[in-house]
Amino acid sequence: MREQAGRSMESSIYAFVKRYSWRQQLIILGMSAVLLPLNYVTLELPKTIVNRALGENATPHYMGYNFDRLNLLWLLCGLFLAAVVVSGGLKYIVNVYAGIVSERMLRRLRYQLYEHMLRFPLAQFRRTSQGEIVQMINAETEPLGGFVAEAVSTPGLQGGTLLTTLVFIFVQNPILGMAAIALYPLQIYLIPKLQRQVNQLGKLRVQQVRRNAERISETVQGARDIHANDGTRYERARMAQQLGEVFWIRFDIYKKKFLIKFLNNFMAQFGPFLFYSVGGYLVLQGSITLGALVAIVSAHKDISAPWKELLAFYQGAYDVKIKYEQVVTQFMPPDLRRASRLDGDANERLKIETNLKVSKLSLQDENGDVLLENIDLEVELPTRLAVIGPAGSGKEDLILTLAGLHVPTTGKVTIGGRDLEELPEAVLGRAIGFIGSQPYIFAGTIYRNLVYGLMHEPVAPRPNVDEEAYKRDLSESRLSGNTTLDVEADWLGFDELGLTKPAQRRAEVMRALDLALLSDDVYRLGLRGRVGKALSPESVERILEARRLVEERLNQDPKLRRLIERFDQDRYNDNATLAENLLFGTLRGDDFDADHLTQYPYVLETLARTGLDKELMSVGLKIAETMVELFADLPPDHDYYRQFSFIAADDLPYYRALVSRAQPGRLDKLRRADQERLLMLPFKLVETRHRLGLLTEDLKAKVVAARHDFREHLPERLIDRVDFFDPDRLNEASSVQDNIIFGRIALGQAGAQQRIGQLIADIIDELELKPFIIEIGLEAQVGVSGSRLPVAQRQKLAIARAILKRPEMLIVADATGPLDIGEQPQVRDNILKEFEGRTVVWALHQHEWARDFEHVAVMDHGRLRAFGGYDEVMAKIEGPSAAPTGEAANDRADELGNANQSDAAPVAEAADRASHAAEEGEPGGSTQSGEKTSGTARAADSKEQRRREGVPASPAE
Repeated sequence: MREQAGRSMESSIYAFVKRYSWRQQLIILGMSAVLLPLNYVTLELPKTIVNRALGENATPHYMGYNFDRLNLLWLLCGLFLAAVVVSGGLKYIVNVYAGIVSERMLRRLRYQLYEHMLRFPLAQFRRTSQGEIVQMINAETEPLGGFVAEAVSTPGLQGGTLLTTLVFIFVQNPILGMAAIALYPLQIYLIPKLQRQVNQLGKLRVQQVRRNAERISETVQGARDIHANDGTRYERARMAQQLGEVFWIRFDIYKKKFLIKFLNNFMAQFGPFLFYSVGGYLVLQGSITLGALVAIVSAHKDISAPWKELLAFYQGAYDVKIKYEQVVTQFMPPDLRRASRLDGDANERLKIETNLKVSKLSLQDENGDVLLENIDLEVELPTRLAVIGPAGSGKEDLILTLAGLHVPTTGKVTIGGRDLEELPEAVLGRAIGFIGSQPYIFAGTIYRNLVYGLMHEPVAPRPNVDEEAYKRDLSESRLSGNTTLDVEADWLGFDELGLTKPAQRRAEVMRALDLALLSDDVYRLGLRGRVGKALSPESVERILEARRLVEERLNQDPKLRRLIERFDQDRYNDNATLAENLLFGTLRGDDFDADHLTQYPYVLETLARTGLDKELMSVGLKIAETMVELFADLPPDHDYYRQFSFIAADDLPYYRALVSRAQPGRLDKLRRADQERLLMLPFKLVETRHRLGLLTEDLKAKVVAARHDFREHLPERLIDRVDFFDPDRLNEASSVQDNIIFGRIALGQAGAQQRIGQLIADIIDELELKPFIIEIGLEAQVGVSGSRLPVAQRQKLAIARAILKRPEMLIVADATGPLDIGEQPQVRDNILKEFEGRTVVWALHQHEWARDFEHVAVMDHGRLRAFGGYDEVMAKIEGPSAAPTGEAANDRADELGNANQSDAAPVAEAADRASHAAEEGEPGGSTQSGEKTSGTARAADSKEQRRREGVPASPAE
């Protein structure tokens, strides 16, 4: 394994504190030292008050002056209060400053862990689960940050306070001083032994909690398959067992932890026993004054607090030490990549020229199993290189190594003589594009994912920056050891591609979408997307023109008109929800939600004012009765919940109970919450979809009347929350499609969606609106890990992202597999045409595509079995005596490299079998052999026909 250089994490928590905060710790220690004289003063003054101002034999003489006893009392009490205030103020300053240091160090630590995670080799993510990494960076580092603030201040402040108090007690009476510390040796011996056991149990608890986090993460990711295989009982049993492990560990911790607490409390109370007994005897004997005894008892109470703090600090320090070492060990694997890979010179560029050379390349996984073995190849650049082989042949690992994503165990990969492993990502990541078979899509918009390959560094400062806040954030980032790059700046590096004008950038984005066959998908998302406010006057006018053209076409074709129910201020729209009919518009903002209209007082006022509340409650009760009956025996994941989404599965028990206690004629006697829940149901009702027959013509007329009342009396504070339907202007809160047709497509009409969709498409093409709608679609949210997009769309998005990046070399790993079979050759041809004159390395899923590549590498069991031109490779594989050509060569390529084969034989064995089959089929053989030859020929003809049609080979083939 190669030696790694660059930043490394400290081996212990104290080394971490020393390296990054020793100056701050000295400041904390210095401020703590100032507190110690003040603490002594607050102990001495109570004794002085008793002896000089309050005692029977008081001597009102202080600091060389004689005072009246009352005046001396006020003076001493004033000094005591001043000492307390100053001491408290200094403690406040120390604690706040220590808190700042703690948060800075915690931020630094988490950033270092995150940075180290980015340096992990890909194999490390197979060894460590997602849940475990999240748990370590977030939860397990929390106590580490708090410890940093206490690493010096707690021993310094609390230890100093303890010593100051003990000195005060010894000054008053050495015998009582010895009594005060009598049990400390026992505590110092016994408590640490018990605490070590608690800490070891704490270590086991941390490890088990990590496993629990891993189990939860696995359940979240595999929820679909768990439900599909009825695995919930098994998963619950596994989780219960793991939670039980935590329970018994915590049980043992509690027993030992509270034993420590019992011992500490007993020893703390044993001291006053000695003071009252021995000290009382000494007072009676006249050896010490009553004031001194009172002060000693009071001081001893003050000892318990710092002593407990020191014990707790020791307990926490050992626990933190273990946690820190555990976390650092996980984030410092032996094959961690150099820190320079993440940094490097961003102005340096890698020219993909001269040659690509693989020298003695070997790769092993985390278990030491060989993935690639002693591979040598060299090609002149630019070129097209196809890598083929069965699943597990090593082609995927070779592709990842060529992309610089795998670190070779031995050997190297060079381009133009430069070792890829020596190049920083700032160079490699711009020159080489990679498309995997399972790309990751980041949460956010489609556009943000599309341009992710251009976001290398800030190219322009953030607009409208608050200079003071920005400088403050920058300073804190620097003090915490974080990067000072501004995430709010403009990171889009279009200028590197020569695209300096907005029109050029839009055109390039559209071209990338077209090449990846993603334009139509984004267009459909754009039709469903909200118009929003960021529209030019020209765009607004063109959408309104599309609306006018739709109206014109509908007037020309009565059959077409029946497929759309337009919005009409004076008519109820049966294809819209009752809520939309009441509002006659759509809602803006997150604080005004159409699904919860009953939560808004003005809506309830409108219903009460128009007399709709009682009727809608009756309708709501009938809906609830129907839903309770319909869903009585259905599982929570049944499709009916999606189709009739009046009641969620979790809410069904509530409504079942509500139906049982509700009386149709006395709904006004229900609780307010029950009334609102019943009122909520009709707002979701769409007459033509649900067909429950609950909306009579009379009720519809009342809703239309209430619509006018709602708008007429709408409070000024809510005017901006509702965007009403208006035939002469856009509705910013509605979708593009709803704005264009100004209505809803009629449900239940055969072919309505297709015909209206075609009408809209024709008008959009006529007005050249498609680019604008695609721009709206680009702002669609993709969800967590792209979960809102189908697999094929996620793959297309990754392809478009690589195309937009314009790398000099593109590396593809079976990237067309998730696409529809008819789209696969189109995308392949688009990519190869787009990268004409540049280098393309492709691990092929369709192996007959290798004909279109200048070089072909055949992988088998981690070894390079053949390399060269397509025909040359086929000849090498078969040997000089039986080199197939034409269709036989295609069949041979399928046999050797079909990725769907589950148990591929070595190439040499396959060649022997092919040679044997050829011998059996020679002229003069038996009838059985002749039939076998004929069957083989027919199979070859059939396979070739499917190949021409783009149909992939079956696993059996």
